[in-house]
Amino acid sequence: MFIKQYLFFIFIFLSFSNIFGQSKITGKIIDTNNSTPIAFVQITNINSKVIMQSSLNGSFELMEFGTYIFKKEGYLEKTVIIENDKYHIIQLNLNPSQLNEVIINSNHIAKKLKNATASINIISSQDIERSNNININTVLNKTPGVFMQSGALNTNRITIRGIGSRNLFGTSKIRAYFKDIPLTNGSGETNIEDFELGTISRLEIIKGAVSSVYGAGLGGTIHLIPEQGDFSKQQIANQLSIGSFGLVKNLSSLNLSSKKSSLKAIYSTTQSDGYRDNNEYNRKTFTLNSSHFIGDKDELAFLASFIDLKAFIPSSLNETNYLNNPTSAAFTWNQAKGFEDSKRGILGLSWNHDYNSKIKQSTSIFTSYRKGYEPRPFNILSEKTIAVGIRSRLIGQNKIFNKPLNWTLGGELFKDTYKYSTYENLYQDFPPETGSAKGNRLSDFKEKRNYYNAFFETNYNISSKTILSIGLNLNETSYTLKDRFPVSESNPDQSGDFKFKTILSPKFGVSHELAKNINAFSSLSHGFSPISLEETLLPDGQINTSLKPETGWNFEFGTRGSIIQNKLQFNVSIYRLNIKNLLVSRRIEQDQYIGINAGKTQHDGIEMGLDYQLISNKSFHVSTVVNYSINDYKFKTFIDESNDYSGNDLTGVPSQIFNGIIDFYSSIGIYGNINFQHVGEMPITDSNNLYSDSYSLTNLKIGFKRNLFSRLNYNLFLGLNNIFDKHYASQILINASGFGGNAPRYYYPGNPVNYYTGINLDYTF
Repeated sequence: MFIKQYLFFIFIFLSFSNIFGQSKITGKIIDTNNSTPIAFVQITNINSKVIMQSSLNGSFELMEFGTYIFKKEGYLEKTVIIENDKYHIIQLNLNPSQLNEVIINSNHIAKKLKNATASINIISSQDIERSNNININTVLNKTPGVFMQSGALNTNRITIRGIGSRNLFGTSKIRAYFKDIPLTNGSGETNIEDFELGTISRLEIIKGAVSSVYGAGLGGTIHLIPEQGDFSKQQIANQLSIGSFGLVKNLSSLNLSSKKSSLKAIYSTTQSDGYRDNNEYNRKTFTLNSSHFIGDKDELAFLASFIDLKAFIPSSLNETNYLNNPTSAAFTWNQAKGFEDSKRGILGLSWNHDYNSKIKQSTSIFTSYRKGYEPRPFNILSEKTIAVGIRSRLIGQNKIFNKPLNWTLGGELFKDTYKYSTYENLYQDFPPETGSAKGNRLSDFKEKRNYYNAFFETNYNISSKTILSIGLNLNETSYTLKDRFPVSESNPDQSGDFKFKTILSPKFGVSHELAKNINAFSSLSHGFSPISLEETLLPDGQINTSLKPETGWNFEFGTRGSIIQNKLQFNVSIYRLNIKNLLVSRRIEQDQYIGINAGKTQHDGIEMGLDYQLISNKSFHVSTVVNYSINDYKFKTFIDESNDYSGNDLTGVPSQIFNGIIDFYSSIGIYGNINFQHVGEMPITDSNNLYSDSYSLTNLKIGFKRNLFSRLNYNLFLGLNNIFDKHYASQILINASGFGGNAPRYYYPGNPVNYYTGINLDYTF
């Protein structure tokens, strides 16, 4: 009897030990693109039908092995077999038909896009795949309010709501970040076109001066989110593309990951002879992005990018050559065989730590460099930039009067050193085939550029339907210039210091839920744009300390949501941006400009985006996307010397931009899209006596993707750009001047009809 009781006790003990001693299965659910934790994901056990939810920071606990469905509005449903008690990272992909429900991380306070109090557009990986991955302008120009002119693969200018249109050679007054690393230098200039588009999984574009956490830039912020490796997946892929004008591009990627670590490496080469003379392009890139989760509270991430570019420059043409000989290069640029040869590198290390379920920290340290050599007809530029910085913030959640209060508090320190020299270009002293030849040094400068941003932003749920957002940005920028060239009567010493007054930029916004899937928002915000050191220099070598940075107030009202059983997503915005201290670059020599504050501009506009799912079932999907911008941008006050341009249209911005896209894919693997774009006329001169012609372009892409074997996938594609062979100016050089009796060169001719085709193979181990 005693033995039976003893055995029964042992059996009961072992049974309870097995139940209560079983290890819990833990993990975290994150956004595939940016590692943002996804809260309140529904987790369903297929067998037992038990339903659970992830926590506020995306963490979850399961009590048994099995097959689970992870489901969250805004993301594609995912089925996962969990058969061990290791820590699990579950990644969810965006659902392109539910972008309003997607969690955005642009302002570091994670929330659904539909609850944002500003105009924010998401460009998903599916949007990128609709076009070729050669030029980023085909992607950006489908976003209402954004316009990227592209004279060549290496010659571009981005404007957002008209901001940046007066910058002659490149992009300014718009901030950009690659993950958490600034791509905007200490003078406010931004360059993103040389990044490999195939390394970017998603872009978040904040329009207007509404981003206190990103420096309160006048035009807005472009946030590039790099491709993240897939956890628990080993994969290799290769894409080869060929096309018109000698285009050859190869992109190879490697994904090596474990349960808690991921590594994605991408290498690409792009070569093109170009449509025009002196238009060859050769670029190599390497990008490495890795993440490692340490327990459920810490994440370490490493990002590295290297770009090696050599691209020749055909430059702009006068009207006669633009109309009759668009393949030609500007005569002097062709004679000098002008080009840019640059190497660019970025390194960043990030640490994210959850102190508890209410407070977390995110800190990034970064460094970047760029080395460039650019022979131009008028001189040869040799330059080198090295930058370092740190960006850190706390993100928290509290309750006030039993209502959620989300907040972030942080700062960014940035310092770069820019060394540049110019030399004589002696190309005219040698046979034409020689090209540029370096002569005597003409100048030698060293700039030290520093700024800091301190920022605070909070979202408070006034009620279950209304969110109030308040932000504040504090910026201080300073420059130090060292003129290292020997001083003479013709070369005065231009050394000096320039420091802006501290600028405080507030932001106020509110979002209100009008109906279950419809929200309205409004905002009032302040922004500014720094002056480049070159613009502060006067002809006598002194620094113009009376210059003021451009500042402005942005007023906006909009609505976004979905109707017709969530088949139609929409967003509409009406805004006004008033800017004072308009900074004008007055050209005094072929390669010399001075900056002046010349007045005010007023930017009024309407933006609209529609995405309608015409057919959506398991076998076939058809959707149509429409984006439309109406721009009414004026010089409110603009007096330059004896010229009064007040009331004129703002130079270099189209009157309207329309994009229409029809996109389809089927279960058998056939997919494709057709894109129609109309760009209205734009003023070329401040006097408005010359406008560019409006133009319309139609692009087409079709493809076929299938599983060749269980682990091998292939994707064949063919694209045609400008299929009706329209003649148009893809970029305008505003207020161009003619030198030596030559006609002004305003126009960069766009590419005629052209094709690309390729194949993509990926194998999962």
